Amino acid sequence: MVGRILVVDDVATNRIVMKVKLTAACYSVDQAENGAAALKAARETKPDLILLDVMMPDMSGLDVCRALKADPETADIPVVLITALFDQAAKMDGLEAGADDFLTKPVEEVTLLARVRSLLRVSDSVRELRARDDTVSAYGFAEAAQGFEGKARPGHVALVAPGPRGAVLWKAAIDDRIGGEVQIIPRETALTQATGTGNDPDVFVISVDLAQRNEGLRLLSDLRSRPGTRHSAIVMILPEGDSERAAIALDLGANDVLHDPFDAQELAIRISAQLDRKRQSDRMRAGVRASLEAAITDPLTGLYNRRFALHRMEQIMARPGGDPAVMMLDLDYFKQINDTYGHAAGDAVLQEVAIRLRGQVQANDLVARIGGEEFLVVLSGASARAATECAERLRACIGGMSFDLGGDTFPVRVTASVGLSLPGSSDPHTTSTPEALIHKADTALYGAKAHGRDQVSQMCDTAA
Repeated sequence: MVGRILVVDDVATNRIVMKVKLTAACYSVDQAENGAAALKAARETKPDLILLDVMMPDMSGLDVCRALKADPETADIPVVLITALFDQAAKMDGLEAGADDFLTKPVEEVTLLARVRSLLRVSDSVRELRARDDTVSAYGFAEAAQGFEGKARPGHVALVAPGPRGAVLWKAAIDDRIGGEVQIIPRETALTQATGTGNDPDVFVISVDLAQRNEGLRLLSDLRSRPGTRHSAIVMILPEGDSERAAIALDLGANDVLHDPFDAQELAIRISAQLDRKRQSDRMRAGVRASLEAAITDPLTGLYNRRFALHRMEQIMARPGGDPAVMMLDLDYFKQINDTYGHAAGDAVLQEVAIRLRGQVQANDLVARIGGEEFLVVLSGASARAATECAERLRACIGGMSFDLGGDTFPVRVTASVGLSLPGSSDPHTTSTPEALIHKADTALYGAKAHGRDQVSQMCDTAA
C-alpha cells in the first residue's frame, strides 16, 4: 500500500518542495495551507502521516497537533512537526503535545525519508492491530484484556551505554522523570533477557557504538529478530550530526533516534511516548489473542469447541498415516444432576470432567466439548490397542472418583459411556471426513448406552 502523507505549510513553495521529494519516493501526497484545512483533511482522508509546519497564520502547528491527538478519529496518525527556527522549548512542547518528531528546516532528505518510512511502519502496524481488534469485536468474541485496566503498569526501561559512566549519566538524567524501573544492562544481558516471558524491557535506549563501532546497530537487529523483544520500543543514541547512521537505525527498526548531547527532558519525553505506544500495542495484541482464543474454545470448560475440533481433525487426517482414533463420551443421566442439584452443580461437574480428560491424554491429542455433556477425544498415531486402553482410562477417570459439588452436598458419582472408532475401521474405498469419523464414534456411543452405560463400545461392536 502506498503511504498517504498530508503536508501542511502556509508557504506554497515549501509544500511543493516537500511534495517533490515524497512523490519521488513513491508516496501519495496531499496538501493543506493552514491549520483549519489540515484538521479538515485529516478527518476526511485519514492520511498515514502528517508533516506539519509549526508557524502558520491561523493556528500554530502545536495547536493543530494537540487537536489531532485529542480527536479519536485522528489520534493514531503520526505527526512530524517542522520548523525554520530551532527552539528547544517549542520542541519540548511539540513532543509533549503528541508529535512523533520535531525536524528543523532545511530538512535533510535522507533524514526525512528514513523518519517517514519508520513512522509509516508503526502506523501500518497499529492499523493492522486495530483492524484485527475490530474484526473479532464484530463477531462477538471481544473480551476485556486482563492486566490493562485501571492505572497503567510501570514501565521497564533498559539502558545499554558504551561504558558504566555513560550509563550512570543516562540513568541520572531520566530516573526521576520516568514512572517505572530504569535498569543499566550490558549488551550480553540485553540478548539473554529476550526470553518472551513477559519480563522483557518495554523500551531499550542503546548507544549506536558500544565496545565496537556500530555494535549498537547489530544489537538493534538482534533484538528485533527475537520474539521476546520484537515488540519492545528502541531508542538509539547517536553522535551529533550523524544523520546517515540515524537513517540506518530507523530502517533497521529503531522507533526513535536522539543525538548526543541531548536534553534530559527530551529523552524522558521520548521514552514516555514510546511506553504509551507500547502499552497500546500490547493491549490490542492481548485483546486479539484473547478474542481468538474465545473463538475456538468452550467458555465453561476451556476445552476446544466443535468448530475448532473439526478443523483440527482435518489437519490430523491430512498427514501421512493420519487415521486417528475417535471417541465420543457422554455423561450418563446428566440431566438428573441438573434437576437435583442445580445447573451450577452441573457446570462444576463438566469443568471437573474436562480436567480429568486432559490429564489422561497426551499434549498432541485433541479434547473438545462439542455440546451439552458430550465430549470428543481424538488420538493421532495411536494403535487400536492403545486407543482401546485410553478409552477405558477415560471412562474410569470419570466414574472411578466421586465429584465434590461443594457446600452441604454429598459427593456424587458420575459415569460416562464411550463410543470408539478405531484407526483403520473406515472403509478404505471411501474418503473419510471428520464428520464421518465422529458419526462412527457416535454410533458406537449409542451401542454403549443401549448395553447399560458406563462402558466402552467400539465401532465394530455395533456393526456386528
